[in-house]
Amino acid sequence: MSSDRIPRRILLAGLLALSGCGFVPVYSDGAALRGQISFTANDTVAGFRLRERLETRLGQSTAPRYQLSARVSQSQRTAAITSDGANTRFNIIGRATWALTENATGSRIGAGEVEAFTSYSATSSTVATQSTKDDAEARLAVILADMIVSRILVLTPEPAS
Repeated sequence: MSSDRIPRRILLAGLLALSGCGFVPVYSDGAALRGQISFTANDTVAGFRLRERLETRLGQSTAPRYQLSARVSQSQRTAAITSDGANTRFNIIGRATWALTENATGSRIGAGEVEAFTSYSATSSTVATQSTKDDAEARLAVILADMIVSRILVLTPEPAS
């Protein structure tokens, strides 16, 4: 038996102590905030998709404790060009600026900006290219919303049980 191995009893006691102290993972599912936040975003397709994903992750609220406002912007860049000059792949870069405010006091709990990108291929078919672009924009909204949620979960305190 090696002396540098942790004895099993100490390991079990440590795990028992952690479970009793209220230890919870930082990246939880947001259940503590479910139904506590109302969302506003710009009136665009990107804003709608962002708000939709935020509501999916954190639930719709009838009596919100917090207000989350977000502004989404997107830009597009060529990512691949063929030897004859045709664009075959595009990157969509998205940026969301957000602020979380407590409704009762009006105090800002946190604010920030998240940025991500997705790509899509341009094919010979206009319909297929538009479909892949729409899909990339939808994926981008999910990525941005998930990044916002992860930051909000770190900022907001767990409710007393």
